[in-house]
Amino acid sequence: MDKILVLDFGGQYNQLIARRVREQHVYAEIKAYNRVRVDDIKKEGYRGIIFTGGPNSVYDPSSPHYDAEVLNLKIPVLGICYGDQLIAYMKNGKVSSAENSSEYGRTDLTVTESELFEGVAKESVCWMSHNDYISEVPNGFRIIATTPKCPCAAMEDKQNRIYGVQFHPEVTHTQFGKEILHNFVIKICGCKQDWRMDSFIESTVERYKKELAGKKVLLALSGGVDSSVAAVLLDKAIGHNLHCVFVDHGLLRKNEGDLVEKTFKDRFRLNLIRVNAQERFLNKLAGVSEPEQKRKIIGEEFVRVFEEEARKIGNLDVLAQGTIYPDVVESGKEESAVIKSHHNVGGLPEDMLFESVVEPLRDLFKDEVREVGRTLGIPAEFVDRQPFPGPGLAIRVIGEITQEKLEILKDADLIFREEIKKNGLESIANQYFAVLTGVRAVGVMGDARTYGYVVALRSVTTDDFMTAEFSRIPYDVLETVCGRIINEVAGVSRVVYDITSKPPGTVEWE
Repeated sequence: MDKILVLDFGGQYNQLIARRVREQHVYAEIKAYNRVRVDDIKKEGYRGIIFTGGPNSVYDPSSPHYDAEVLNLKIPVLGICYGDQLIAYMKNGKVSSAENSSEYGRTDLTVTESELFEGVAKESVCWMSHNDYISEVPNGFRIIATTPKCPCAAMEDKQNRIYGVQFHPEVTHTQFGKEILHNFVIKICGCKQDWRMDSFIESTVERYKKELAGKKVLLALSGGVDSSVAAVLLDKAIGHNLHCVFVDHGLLRKNEGDLVEKTFKDRFRLNLIRVNAQERFLNKLAGVSEPEQKRKIIGEEFVRVFEEEARKIGNLDVLAQGTIYPDVVESGKEESAVIKSHHNVGGLPEDMLFESVVEPLRDLFKDEVREVGRTLGIPAEFVDRQPFPGPGLAIRVIGEITQEKLEILKDADLIFREEIKKNGLESIANQYFAVLTGVRAVGVMGDARTYGYVVALRSVTTDDFMTAEFSRIPYDVLETVCGRIINEVAGVSRVVYDITSKPPGTVEWE
């Protein structure tokens, strides 16, 4: 099986790069730059290497560097963002501070003829995120793309099959990004397109049959897409030794706790235990407003509940979770920056009862998880559900959490979801929800002054959740949602719609 090495220098999009390669039905493997040697790369027989981006500057002595011998292996190399600059640095080109030439977000791109840009329009849009740029290309290289601010948006050494792009072809905002990566992986590297998602399922099931043989596993089941797929996948591997625990922390959407219990007990017939812990979690969160603290409290309390259930069951020493890669990236790893801790990543306490944590979906993105679910035969109503964070409504109530605020938010959120479904907008709204902002505003109802909460509506369109745009929901639908919330939910005086993209924002508010 042909494979591509994604050499990770700490960028936020490293796994997204691997995912784009896998979309070409070519296996991609990610390895940290400081955990693999050039000799290891030689032995593995990779057909190509991709250098990822990263948050550092190549001229900083403490930044991630690599053995320049990797560029002499006669293996095609593509550098992206920091990886592009690193190639220039390793080949004695010049990298300079952009100062007034830094670029973030959508940027107009002009390309020249190159095998890397076959099928790419001469003028298009790309996604930039850089403070430094290549001011002089190395000997043997030529510039093959520019932007209004960047004199070297891409370069190539065709003879040695070494390429670099300053922009990010892996994100959906780069108009011809998929074509560029296809050209590198298939045409330049010559990879066969013979890797499929069922290969992931087979290898994962076989892996956990061996690793978890004779062990009983407790799975944290929320009823969302990720934990549902993880449950069915592990059930195929270890069967009756899987114990699913559903912790109802009181922070779920309206009526969701009952739905999860009924579905997984009656339809999937998994070994499910429901723990009603609403009061317990609210007591722990009382008076807490800081979002990171909320996440860590919830993460620790989840584990404590699981530990208690494990003791009741007996001989349970492995915790399984539906963690996916965007959770890992945002919680920080290797050289990457922490954006926000996820309760199942950055929020886990060090003194857990469990000897190990199993995360079978850790290397997949949301749409890949859905594909695994479909391949496993999980019904569409679960596979296609929109994401819901493990901390639940705790991170959608801004500020201190109270039962009153939760009830307001649950009702407002239900109305928004009902109208999205009623108007058939699920295809453009990949995740949509309401936020209780914690801000109050003056209103007028029945000729009387009101002073109620401001509810924010958030809906994003994305296929990877690493980048996202706000959904273009028709004004008349938003007007209906606003009217229903104001009239049907006591305590709300104003509704606003969030049009922030990711980046600079995140999907969730906290």
